[in-house]
Amino acid sequence: MQVAVIFMRVILDSFDRQFVRLHQRSHGLISQTPNDLLYRKPRDLGQTMTIFSCGEYILRSVAAVEQTFGGITTRLWDDPFEWTLPEKLHSSALVLEYIHEVEDTRKKGFAFLSSDADLTLEIPAPERLRSIHEILLNTVARAEHYQGRAFAIFQMLSDEKLPRL
Repeated sequence: MQVAVIFMRVILDSFDRQFVRLHQRSHGLISQTPNDLLYRKPRDLGQTMTIFSCGEYILRSVAAVEQTFGGITTRLWDDPFEWTLPEKLHSSALVLEYIHEVEDTRKKGFAFLSSDADLTLEIPAPERLRSIHEILLNTVARAEHYQGRAFAIFQMLSDEKLPRL
C-alpha cells in the first residue's frame, strides 16, 4: 500500500504572497517616482533622526530581501550596501532593474523550500542559528518598515497619489 505524502505549504504560501506584495508595492512606487524626486530628502531637522529619501528607503527594503535570500540559498549574508548606493542606482529605471533582480533571487530562494516543515530548519543567520521562519518573519517586518517610510517621504515631496496595490 502506497501512502501519498502531501506537503503542506500554507505558511510558505503566505510568506510568498507577502513578498510578492512587497515587490509589487516597491515596483509601483518607483515606477511613479521621477528621477528628480528619487533621492530628494525632506528638510533635515537637527533634533530628529536622520531622514533618507524615498529611493534610499526602497533600496533598504529591497536589500533586506536580497540579503535574506542570499543567506538562505548560499549562506552568504553579505550586506548589499555597495551595489545599492544612489551613485550606482542613480535613476528610477536602474532601481527597477535591481528590484526585479532581487525578486528573481527571492523566487530561487523559495524554490529551496518545499513545505512548511522547512520553516523549522535552523541555519546560521549570520551570527547565530535561527529558524527560516524567524528569518522570513524578520525580513518581512524590516522590508515593510523601510517601504512604509519610502511611501511617507514620497507623500511629503509629491502631489501624486500613492500607487494603489
